[in-house]
Amino acid sequence: MALEAEGSSPFTHPILSLVAFMEQNHLPCHDRINLGSYYTKPAIVSLVLSLLHKNVGDIAAYALVDTSCGYGSFLATDFPCRKIGADIDKEALKVASAQVPAATLFYHNSLRHVSRRQYGLSAHDKIIIIGNPPYNDATSLVRRQLKRKAMEVDCELKTRDIGISFLRAFSKLQADYICILHPLSYLIKRANFALLKDFAQGYRLLAARVISSAEFAETSKATTFPIIAALYQRNAAGMDFAFIEGYPFITTEEKTFRLSDFDYVTGYLHKYPNQRHIRQSEAVAKFWTLRDINALRRSRTFVQKTTASTVLVTTQMLDYYCYVDVFKRHITHIPYYLGNCDIIIDNYAFLEIKDAFRFLSLQHNPQLGLEIGSGWDGDNSRKAVSSYMKNLLHEHYINGV
Repeated sequence: MALEAEGSSPFTHPILSLVAFMEQNHLPCHDRINLGSYYTKPAIVSLVLSLLHKNVGDIAAYALVDTSCGYGSFLATDFPCRKIGADIDKEALKVASAQVPAATLFYHNSLRHVSRRQYGLSAHDKIIIIGNPPYNDATSLVRRQLKRKAMEVDCELKTRDIGISFLRAFSKLQADYICILHPLSYLIKRANFALLKDFAQGYRLLAARVISSAEFAETSKATTFPIIAALYQRNAAGMDFAFIEGYPFITTEEKTFRLSDFDYVTGYLHKYPNQRHIRQSEAVAKFWTLRDINALRRSRTFVQKTTASTVLVTTQMLDYYCYVDVFKRHITHIPYYLGNCDIIIDNYAFLEIKDAFRFLSLQHNPQLGLEIGSGWDGDNSRKAVSSYMKNLLHEHYINGV
């Protein structure tokens, strides 16, 4: 079996006996969105398989299971082990059967009546779950007009995103290892991580690589986001959010980052609507609800009307909202792999030049009718903010944008 050469790109080493890649596009667009059915390039399959090869000992002792196997690419390896696949897509399974004849395949919904018996496995079988399970956040604004309820899910597994439901299902199957692709946001957003409570209590992230959703042409037409190729090992110690904050995520561009490397603006302002706590008369401005960096790319900043999504801005917090407003106009310098993080800040450095942020923001938003202040002009403010952003991001700063 071919290994990745030291220092080489994870997308360059040979795929382990993979079948010839086929354009897996037999489903119409709305079905692909609702089923979360975005098939995987051979190079990415190879990346996932390499995580197994490097970190798991005698793979032959395990059953290799892909519960959303599609055309069977993750099963088409020369690993000498039992191979099991399942999918809700009958047409995909026909191709998988022809491409991986040694695999045992099941046509069913892998999120219903979840048990080892579904796959002909006993309680004593050692299993590795592998693949690219579907993900589809029903609450996301992206392509909301095409989304509808597409899969039935066992009650104890149900969440707003079927990808998180699949991780819960893998935990219920008590897999020894889980080596899959999923959005990085499942781990690095506290609300998502909380939904993985049972999973996180029984598994620990052993190895990982972060790739761009741009590798999946159908998933991110406008805004790319980070996807992780993650190898989890069953571990009674599990992992908490502090473990995730300190984990060194490595990207395919050989960049390393930790959540704990940064401070976030959410510690200094109100991120969500606060109209129950602040009176309209106390507000000097209004702001749109804050989410992550990618959401800021698409959303507004200062607004004039009060709606259910409005954050009321007081004088004491105005400078931080000005910071976010200016940050948005520098967002093209931020790499895709930080896109699901909260808005980053170096508070000490910001406070030294906060009037520069205020000048640029209020100059850009004259409708607020607020005093810009003195001591800064446009050129000096832009130079100071540009220097600040480069220092904030260091090696993660994207030049020439």
